[in-house]
Amino acid sequence: MDAGANTDSYIPVIDNGEPKISLTFSLEEKKGALVTALEPFKELGINMTHIESRPSRSNPGKEYDFFIDCKAPRDMIEKLVKQVSTYANNVTVQSTSPVENEIPWFPRHIREFDKVAHRVLSYGSELDSDHPGFTDQVYRERRKYFADIAYNYKYGEPIPRVEYTEAEIKTWGTIFRELTKLYPTSACKEHNHVFPLLIENCHYREDNIPQLQDVSDYLMECTGFQLRPVAGLLSSRDFLAGLAFRVFHSTQYLRHGSKPHYTPEPDICHELMGHAPLFCDPDFAQFSQEVGLASLGAPEEYVQKLATLYWFTIEFGMCRQNGELKAYGAGLLSSFGELQHCLSDVPEKKPFEVSKIVVQKYPITEMQPLYFVAESFNEAKEKLIEWAKQIPRSFAVRFNPYTRSIQVLDNKESLQKLTSEIKYDIGILQEAVSKI
Repeated sequence: MDAGANTDSYIPVIDNGEPKISLTFSLEEKKGALVTALEPFKELGINMTHIESRPSRSNPGKEYDFFIDCKAPRDMIEKLVKQVSTYANNVTVQSTSPVENEIPWFPRHIREFDKVAHRVLSYGSELDSDHPGFTDQVYRERRKYFADIAYNYKYGEPIPRVEYTEAEIKTWGTIFRELTKLYPTSACKEHNHVFPLLIENCHYREDNIPQLQDVSDYLMECTGFQLRPVAGLLSSRDFLAGLAFRVFHSTQYLRHGSKPHYTPEPDICHELMGHAPLFCDPDFAQFSQEVGLASLGAPEEYVQKLATLYWFTIEFGMCRQNGELKAYGAGLLSSFGELQHCLSDVPEKKPFEVSKIVVQKYPITEMQPLYFVAESFNEAKEKLIEWAKQIPRSFAVRFNPYTRSIQVLDNKESLQKLTSEIKYDIGILQEAVSKI
């Protein structure tokens, strides 16, 4: 099922038909090393679209790690890797486009997200010219600090604890104060049940920004979800794959203090106020994981449909509880403007129908004009599972929580193993029933 020995993921073919690949390698810290290592790109006529460098984590002080995006014909990839390998160490193709009928790569073990973490589409310190912090050098350096933490993080390590500045705490405090006034009447019951527990167990306070590791530990106790720091924007495929493992890629930085009511990209206020509380709820956690599982090995068309479903549920979902509309999407629960907007009569509300949601267009820089309303997380999960059966895959997948890995069910042996596991669980169920 793998696309090849050096292939680790899938990015869509670009307009001219050439695949986009991402190459990583290490170089000794010496004069002219990079110029020499890049000669094969020139000789083979391969255009680079992005290049980054970071001090090597495995050999600090002696090597640098490089990450390069480029456009290369498929028959040139092997030549490129071979030639670069004569000058560099640890040369790896991090992503490539699959040929027809080839199954896109996906992680099999949670540890493989160490590879995914280096495939960010934009590094966290790279800001657009209209970003509130674009001209603030101190803020940009702070963003790079957070991005480097995420880039160097490895599975199994504790997430580095951060000492937030007074300015950052002030920004957090403004958002915390305003949102907590709205939650009692606007948020779903699951969010309102969990939020006091986060205050008690994870130190959610107006004057304190919780640490990702503390929140991650609490999520693990509740539903097996965990947080992983991310250095920037991931592709939809990589991000959704995390959900399949009950891993949520989370930012650690804060929005710019000049505009505490606005952020052009997710920040820690969005992650901890919006996402984290619902990941403590078993039904919501299961729904989120099902979205991720459905994406594994799916064609790009369906990954984008699942990303749209994610947008209208996990980000901007609404539900009906006791006859009243409530918010459960993180984009609503972390924005007091959007939280008030969604409950007003201005936007349109439609029933939760997966087939209609996945093809619905939406704006990303303004208030949502439309929301889909679910009756319950369990109902949404069952409708998703039924819709996902149409995804053209020659296999089924199952998450093994003991090994933190994905079981691919595509042959007789894998099905026999699953049957044995199910029989064991049924035996426990029968024993429990007999004792009631």
